[in-house]
Amino acid sequence: MPRSKPRAAGRSTTPRDVVAWRTVGPASVHWVDTPSDVVGRIGAVLRAVAGHEPDGGTTSRVARAAGLARPTVHRLLASLQTEGLVDRDADGRWLLGPELYLLSTAAQPRYDVTAVAQPAVRRLALATGESAFFSARRGDETVCLLREDGSFPIRSHVLHEGIRFPLGVASAGMVVLAYLPDAEVEAYLERVDLTAEHGARHGRRVVRARVQMTREQGYAVNPGLIVPGSWGMAAAVFDAQERPQWALSLTGIEQRFGTERRDELGRLLLHEAHALTLALRRR
Repeated sequence: MPRSKPRAAGRSTTPRDVVAWRTVGPASVHWVDTPSDVVGRIGAVLRAVAGHEPDGGTTSRVARAAGLARPTVHRLLASLQTEGLVDRDADGRWLLGPELYLLSTAAQPRYDVTAVAQPAVRRLALATGESAFFSARRGDETVCLLREDGSFPIRSHVLHEGIRFPLGVASAGMVVLAYLPDAEVEAYLERVDLTAEHGARHGRRVVRARVQMTREQGYAVNPGLIVPGSWGMAAAVFDAQERPQWALSLTGIEQRFGTERRDELGRLLLHEAHALTLALRRR
């Protein structure tokens, strides 16, 4: 959001105003980052690095994914490396660091649901031969938590653990969006522009139509919208409040997602998603 302008002469100044800006000379104003600004940028950088796992990302790619200037990202990454929160390989690519692993281990008992989801993901991979996934909603995104490859030798590599997509993008993001209340769907589509990053086939009108189709079918289909020829399907997994918090999905090449087989895969996904919903509620 735009920052408030400095107050006119003669008016009182709040502590927040003092933090937000300082005047250098009679006509120049330099904005000063608040602690929340810095923390927000660090979070964006860490999420961008995670999105480039397992191969890592260059400083430029991390900056682009985080939506920040490269010099800013370079400084933040250097500081994060000092704390062990990121690491850098011999090729200069950034990866998540060992301290994050230790921190996540401490948080795992409270938040980790992958142990409950793993059997469902494995069953889907074994039953279909495709790559199966488990993703979780995180704000306006879904993040892939689990991957299990099936027996079919040709695979899609669009999804991997740690990658994030906005709601409405990829089959998991679409099915989670579709099962949100109408008002939340509309509010989301009004505040984001998916076409900037993902093209015209993710325009608001198209996404609304796909939301309706997903609700009618019960599962989402991604007909090669991210990578041509790479298809995906997903079913929503619900929390105790009946909100779509996770998704099970399958990906593969277009030739294996014909109409009849999509019906079969959809039934399998819905069966496993329903069973996983119940299992997570008993957790």
